[in-house]
Amino acid sequence: MLSFITDLVLHLDTHLATLAANHAVLVYLVIFCVIFVETGVVVAPFLPGDSLLFIAGTLAAQQILDAAILVPILLVAAIAGDTLNYAVGSVMRRRTIDTKRLRILKPEHLARTTLFFERHGSKTIVLARFVPIVRTLAPFVAALGRMEYGTFLKYNIIGAFIWVFSLVGAGYMLGNLPLVSENLNAVVLGIVLLSLLPTLIGKFGRTAGPARKER
Repeated sequence: MLSFITDLVLHLDTHLATLAANHAVLVYLVIFCVIFVETGVVVAPFLPGDSLLFIAGTLAAQQILDAAILVPILLVAAIAGDTLNYAVGSVMRRRTIDTKRLRILKPEHLARTTLFFERHGSKTIVLARFVPIVRTLAPFVAALGRMEYGTFLKYNIIGAFIWVFSLVGAGYMLGNLPLVSENLNAVVLGIVLLSLLPTLIGKFGRTAGPARKER
């Protein structure tokens, strides 16, 4: 499973280009499903959201994908995914389900997302778009925390537009540059590492904090 995910992330451009060449319509459906599932299903935080948006932008720059079709599809997927996630959290809150008993949710992931909310408030829905795992759990935790739907929807739409346009736009602008197109795997890996950086810094901070207190 891990090797499959690694291959998918590092060679996403090849897989999408091949799919687009053989099944022009199907590739848009696949892109929609990946973004929708990653943002809408709390058990799928491992999907390559950031790198997929960037790669999709590079393929649009090379006219393999149509940007006029791609961007609306991504926006709908991102907004609908978060909305579904919020709805699931709302149902669980109303039924007073103890999330600690849900084996599909890792306690450390929930704790990390909750801490993110404590630091950033409602803006978490926007900021979390750029943080793997937190991106997937933020709408769910927002519903559990009784964030009003109107507030959530506003930040959901704003976050989707910023996320999609920034990463697809970056891929579109840089996609035809030889330095990027010839080293796309390295660029994708860099995006993955950058997206994980806030999580690594937070984990290091939590580990270093108790160590400093013991001195």
